[in-house]
Amino acid sequence: MKEIKLVGLDQSVFFTKLESGLEIYFIPYENKSNYAMHYITKFGSRNMEFKPIDEKKFIKVPAGIAHFLEHKMFEQEDGEDPFSFAAKTGTSSNATTSFNTTRYYFEGNMGFEENLNYLLDFVHTPYFTDENVEKEKGIITEEIKQYDDEIDWFLDEEIRKAIFHKDPVRFDIAGTEDSISEITKELLYQTYNTYYQPSNMILMISGSFDKERAMNIITTNESLKNATTNKPIEEKKEKEPEEVQAKTKKLFFNVANKKVAYVVKIPLKGVKDPYRLNLYLGLFNSIKFGLSSTFREQMKQKKLITSFYTEREIYGEYLLLSYIASSDRPEEFVAEVKKELTTLDIEESEIERLKKVWISSEVVMVDNISLTLDNILYDVITYGNIIPNKTEIYRSLNVVELKKMISKINFSNASFITVCPKK
Repeated sequence: MKEIKLVGLDQSVFFTKLESGLEIYFIPYENKSNYAMHYITKFGSRNMEFKPIDEKKFIKVPAGIAHFLEHKMFEQEDGEDPFSFAAKTGTSSNATTSFNTTRYYFEGNMGFEENLNYLLDFVHTPYFTDENVEKEKGIITEEIKQYDDEIDWFLDEEIRKAIFHKDPVRFDIAGTEDSISEITKELLYQTYNTYYQPSNMILMISGSFDKERAMNIITTNESLKNATTNKPIEEKKEKEPEEVQAKTKKLFFNVANKKVAYVVKIPLKGVKDPYRLNLYLGLFNSIKFGLSSTFREQMKQKKLITSFYTEREIYGEYLLLSYIASSDRPEEFVAEVKKELTTLDIEESEIERLKKVWISSEVVMVDNISLTLDNILYDVITYGNIIPNKTEIYRSLNVVELKKMISKINFSNASFITVCPKK
């Protein structure tokens, strides 16, 4: 295995790629008693149009099928689900679906070998029937309905619809009641067989474990050895326009006060170093809009906000900067945000202060086996690689480069969304 040292953090990641194409990352700790093992397929809710393996025609699957498939993987033909198996050793087991991945995981401090074997077994032994698929539709429909009255959930989805024209992030990860009603056993098997190949998957293990014993379990696991793999995956993705889908949007919801969002769409295509750009935007947001910022204090004094937060997220080839507040005067609030975005009054001392905070956070974070695993996985999925020298990159950030990068961003390519109380 190749050792990748995390610079300045006294921790290493070990990487190898099997003949099956499976990517393996080990993050061993000497001073821990627990472990986390996550098995990830590079298949999420954005992957909706593809050629099933060994077929010639593209198919378009219903929104929510990745999340539906995640649920169904927990139903095993022998009747013993992962929750029950994990409980034998006091281990927690669960799964999660995002726009880009689906992951299955076990976390605990006992039963490492049997849990690793079982994780590989159950992810590579799907069991779908007409009956259990129909039953799941009712369960997921109820899950979707639970969020009908959640304003944050509603606003997040409406932001993506206002920003994107074509990208399937427009759709909720769980889909809709109508879309999941179209899911069949046959569609699940076609999707599973295409995306759950070891060549499209990542296994990450962090914490207390023996690397050699873990590798022996992986290489001798029969389910993994028998899995179809190294078949090319062909996808059809429509080109996403750079401009936002809707400049303004006014919505009504069951809220007491108005909510407002100003969301900037930043194309990453052609950006030499998306990670570095993301860092500078993080610095920019923290200095200009953070908890101790002049902007936030002024908004409170002018009584323009009762709550306010910022977000930045990468979706495929675009990065979104979101400025979200509760405000009864949304137009005035957004005018102030726009003004602040185009004012580059940032001092080197402010950047130096934040750099120290970020480096300290990295040192603290690396002591947590789950956070370290999550951060490494995020970098691999988002940027294509581990970023082992983050502390060195932080130290290299400077006000001159920040202003140069920020000055190139078109902050007017944005959606202004207002959510008003229902009358």
